Amino acid sequence: MTDERHNASIRIQALHPQYAAAAAQWASRLDLRQDGETEFALQLGDDGLQLVELGDKAPGPVRVDFVEGAAAHRRQFGGGSGQMIAKAVGVQSGIRPRILDATAGLGRDSFVLASLGCEMTLIERQPLVAALLEDGLQRAALNLDVAPIVARMRLLTGNAIELMRSWQGEAPQVIYLDPMFPHRDKSALVKKEMRLFRPFVGDDLDAPALLEAALALATHRVVVKRPRKAPAIEGNKPGYVLEGKSSRYDIYPKKKLEADAQV
Repeated sequence: MTDERHNASIRIQALHPQYAAAAAQWASRLDLRQDGETEFALQLGDDGLQLVELGDKAPGPVRVDFVEGAAAHRRQFGGGSGQMIAKAVGVQSGIRPRILDATAGLGRDSFVLASLGCEMTLIERQPLVAALLEDGLQRAALNLDVAPIVARMRLLTGNAIELMRSWQGEAPQVIYLDPMFPHRDKSALVKKEMRLFRPFVGDDLDAPALLEAALALATHRVVVKRPRKAPAIEGNKPGYVLEGKSSRYDIYPKKKLEADAQV
């Protein structure tokens, strides 16, 4: 979406007068209007920042919540290091790799890995999604149970390909990619989020360049999450695959993760 269409289709709203100043700051940061008729709104209220489609038949708002709901349930009952995503990135006894999630989205997968003890760097290039994620991390940092987890999550906003190509400092051991793909998941949550985000995010048509940059930077492996029946990203072929009911992980190994590699 072009900036012109982006700005015309969404405005920011303070749901209560006390949030007017903060909403104005977000408006300046994101170059958003604060009035007029739009299809979507970024709203700021008691529950933080949320994205909503306006209209009578629109789905409910989407926001990032690491404290309650699905994130809390998965943190408490998700299966720990036995989860497929944990196996895919190489979490083992004594091994908690440094991970770059280069397509962070709403941060769910990064939160799972951070809850297992991994140091996470997140990149999100879509400014609206990054704003929701930043707000969610800030609110979670105020919760005693979740604060130690989100302290392991560092958010960068920008183009992941460019940021990886110009990376400064110690390289991540593992890079995790989950490029946007035409999802067929019929769950209400996924449908709602896809409906809201598609106009702003679209599909990741540069996924091959994303994979190439990740393979050049990661020291130990690259992991790509895909719908189970989707083709692999064009380019290098994965070394092996972990397959679940609806999704799979294509794994591109470079070097074995060792216990002494833990940070």
